Amino acid sequence: MDSSALEAHYRRYISYLNDRKTHDLGDFAHEQLTYNGKSMTRVDYQNYIAESIASIPDLYFDVQHLLVSDNQVASRIKFDCTPVKEFRGYSPNGKKISFVEHVFYRFQDGKIREVWSLLDDSAIAAQMGS
Repeated sequence: MDSSALEAHYRRYISYLNDRKTHDLGDFAHEQLTYNGKSMTRVDYQNYIAESIASIPDLYFDVQHLLVSDNQVASRIKFDCTPVKEFRGYSPNGKKISFVEHVFYRFQDGKIREVWSLLDDSAIAAQMGS
C-alpha cells in the first residue's frame, strides 16, 4: 500500500472510531497486535477503545497532524470531551477536558500490527484531578 492509500485507509479507521464501529475493526487491525509493547488480540484492542468511549461518550478523534511513510503512521489526535465515568484513574467532575494523543502505528499487509500511544496524562490530571 503506497503512502496516499495508507493515509486514506488510516482516515477511514479513524472514521470507524468516531462512528462507534469499535467492534468492526477487522479491516484495520490484525488478529494479534501489540499496544505499547503489550501483546493483545484485536478483540482486546477493540474493547480497550470501546471502554474509553464508554467513559467518554462524546470522545471524538480529531486528527491534527498526520505523517505517513512506508508502513508507518504517526498522528497527533486532539480530544475535547466530557468524561462521565472514571478515566485514567480519575473520577469525572462534569467538566469538559482537552488533551492530545501522539500515536504511532506500524502496518503490515494493510492492517495495524503495532501501536505506540502517548496520552497527555498531565493535562488530564490537571483537569480531572482533585
